Amino acid sequence: MEKITLLTGRVLLAQLFLLAGISKIGAYAGTQGYMENTGVPGALLPLVILTEIGGALALIVGWQTRWAAIALAGFSILSALMFHTNFNDQIQMIMFMKNGAIAGGLLVLAAAGPGGLSLDHRRGR
Repeated sequence: MEKITLLTGRVLLAQLFLLAGISKIGAYAGTQGYMENTGVPGALLPLVILTEIGGALALIVGWQTRWAAIALAGFSILSALMFHTNFNDQIQMIMFMKNGAIAGGLLVLAAAGPGGLSLDHRRGR
């Protein structure tokens, strides 16, 4: 049961980042413009895409899971602080809390480890 639960949790957490990263590729110019309008250099977009897609794939297969989870948790917190701090807007407050909840789940995963259905487990980490 634990193996399936951890695998399911990894996939559910990862799908958010995977789909977000892929959508940024398809809407590259718009995403870059949004970043620049909020004071974040658009030149960072390739790193954002790599973090989201690479981190998601690492979680899905369970490779370097703890590091990927910590990196994505940090990314989630940074994103919340950079893009969702207008607490007068209820949607932005919810987005801020959502990012915090995602970071919390990722930190729990980092503490628990990837489980038995992972590359990390196969390699004996």
